[in-house]
Amino acid sequence: MMHSRERDSLGELLQAIDRVLDAGETAVVATLLTGDVAIGAKVLIEKSGRTTGTLDNTDLSDGLVALAQRFLESQRDVTVFSLAEVSPNVTGSVLLERLQPEPRVVICGAGHVGASLARFGAVLGFHVTLIDDRPEFVTADKFSDERIKLCAAEGWANSVRKAIANGHGVSVAIVTRGHNQDEECLRAALTLNPDYVGMIGSKRRTNIVLQRLRDGGVEEQRINAVRAPIGLDIGAVTPEEVALSILAEIVAERRARRGGSLSSWRRHDPRDHTKQPEPST
Repeated sequence: MMHSRERDSLGELLQAIDRVLDAGETAVVATLLTGDVAIGAKVLIEKSGRTTGTLDNTDLSDGLVALAQRFLESQRDVTVFSLAEVSPNVTGSVLLERLQPEPRVVICGAGHVGASLARFGAVLGFHVTLIDDRPEFVTADKFSDERIKLCAAEGWANSVRKAIANGHGVSVAIVTRGHNQDEECLRAALTLNPDYVGMIGSKRRTNIVLQRLRDGGVEEQRINAVRAPIGLDIGAVTPEEVALSILAEIVAERRARRGGSLSSWRRHDPRDHTKQPEPST
């Protein structure tokens, strides 16, 4: 039977989780699994170091905050750690779980590539916002999946900023039909802080747009973060293949990976210049 103190603690934890998710933030839920500790005790650890819940052990609590920061940087979703990594005087194990908003993709442009990207993104579990300034390109009869939100933009910049919101968990793919639309969408995206921004086009086309932003005073650091041309190099030709290459890069970015071949360590493939750790079984 749950005591009143335990109920209060659980209620505080659930409220804190709701607050973090409502703010679009990322945090860690730590659960003690084994050892000479309060097994089953949970603590919410936010990026700022703020905690909700108590372990009645200051050294353990402080150590878990540091461990949670390392865990967040790893981009993993769940991991079990030995408590010896946290405090040498404590035995047992702790489960760390990433708490974050559901991933979203904002797609600027509903042409062939954008449409394919929206459909593929929904299949992969992303919440998709598909924007175009041509209303006939974003109609419900073309996109019946409820995970795809359609936006007929009267102005690109306002629609893009509204869709990105605070940017947490958001990837932006700019696949419009021309330089001017690309520039307007990209300029709007870079005023915010999405997790990923990419723009379609040849090296020449993307360089033109990026130089315009540079000339307009956009910080070099923000420009360098743009994936342009967008996507991984898989030799994509068709719209569907291009969409696949874009989503592959978005997933790789979310997971902090480079997108190389998983078997290159075995084959020493000269085409693969990335260095990936040997996969575990």
